[in-house]
Amino acid sequence: MSGSKAPAGESKPAQNMLWGGRFTGGLDPLMEAYNESLSYDKAFYAHDIAGSIAWARANKNVGILTEKEFNEIERGFSIVKKEWDTDSFLIKPGVDEDIHTANERRLGEVIGQSIAGKLHTGRSRNDQIATDLRLWLRHQLQTLQTHLTSLLRIIISRASTETSFLMPGYTHLQRAQPVRWSHFLLSYGFFFAADHQRLANVLKDLNRCPLGAGALSGNVFNVDREAIARELGFDGICWNSMNAVSDRDSLLETMAWGSRFMGHVSRLSTDLILYSAQEFNFVRLADAYSTGSSLMPQKKNPDALELLRGKSGQMHGILAGFTATMNAIPSCYNKDMQEGTQAILQTCHLLSTSTQILTGVLSTLSLLPEKMSAALEPNMLATELADHLVRRGVPFRVTHHIAGRVVALAEQRGVRMDELSLEELRGVDVRFGDEVVEECFDHGRAVEKRSGGKAKGGTGLAGVEEQVGVLKRFLDKGVMPAWGMEG
Repeated sequence: MSGSKAPAGESKPAQNMLWGGRFTGGLDPLMEAYNESLSYDKAFYAHDIAGSIAWARANKNVGILTEKEFNEIERGFSIVKKEWDTDSFLIKPGVDEDIHTANERRLGEVIGQSIAGKLHTGRSRNDQIATDLRLWLRHQLQTLQTHLTSLLRIIISRASTETSFLMPGYTHLQRAQPVRWSHFLLSYGFFFAADHQRLANVLKDLNRCPLGAGALSGNVFNVDREAIARELGFDGICWNSMNAVSDRDSLLETMAWGSRFMGHVSRLSTDLILYSAQEFNFVRLADAYSTGSSLMPQKKNPDALELLRGKSGQMHGILAGFTATMNAIPSCYNKDMQEGTQAILQTCHLLSTSTQILTGVLSTLSLLPEKMSAALEPNMLATELADHLVRRGVPFRVTHHIAGRVVALAEQRGVRMDELSLEELRGVDVRFGDEVVEECFDHGRAVEKRSGGKAKGGTGLAGVEEQVGVLKRFLDKGVMPAWGMEG
């Protein structure tokens, strides 16, 4: 009924609520807890303060604040930030709804509400949270770049010093052709280098400033948005005010990047889990990244790698969830978008810790090269027989069939393929040359035939060394060479 009072016991919104003037009734306590975000967006406290100082300076420059008032705001925020830094900031439940409310409430206590109350002039939480997110995420992705660089350096270091170890290369998880261990490592090095490049693009795209967009329609006090952006280290501004408060693409792009990166992490983890199993026994994880069984004392489980693989699925789920959230909401700010805050916090923590764990696993991994070598089978050299005949003028489609018949003959005889005599080989096809056994049944020779020259990217020593050089150059220059190192 018009003019009626709020029911007894129902509190009005706290005076410091940035939206409270419109409302006469209080929030349901469950809704209050459902709505609050300070429990997680307090991670943005320093970025929220930096944005507020830049905003206050812009308001000073257009006469909303005096020089003295601005100096008081800056002084007050230095005190507030120190409280957060030292974990002495006193949060007031039911009053501090989010990081913006908490910082402004505390600023008013420090310098007085008559000055602090001017801070929010012309600003909305819509452009404020959009700015906080970009400032915080920029720092997180820069840190992640550092971790990813460390991971690449470990791969490059091991690949350059462990070139003498040969192992089976697998397709369909079947032994296929001999390769260098270094070549296997470098295959993931190039995955992670591509991830590094894509991460730089994500950083570039997000580094535009939404502050000054207001709730949706812009600013009426003619604040200098470009000056604000420069002060906060942005490369430019978000040009459309409605777009500025609507845009969470940088969060989605980070999650999409993380999903692809963790897919690469998961594949490497699976390879190393297999290679550490007794059935392969090519590598051994350090105790720091393994655990045992509560029942079977002989077990050494690759828990770090299994967790990395599991976190990959979690990352895919975060992306799917927030993509669905953003999929059909109307333009400008909607409260649904608050869900992106928790999602990006979880994303960055997952990506940072996972990258560091994988770096630790690779830096402490022990190799068992004798086991790698023992797994090399003569049948893996069947393609060498086909190539031998190609060099003698036989069409490859014919030589492929001939090599298959040699494999079948060895299986029928119950011997290894390299135990077949020259006469037996010529019984399959008379075009086998006298040098076929020496030329084809040597794993090291087969690997070195793929040394490169113009056929770059192979598993031979020269090819591997060139690939190491390419990755080193990438880390030095930040650009992946498109052509040979001499180009």
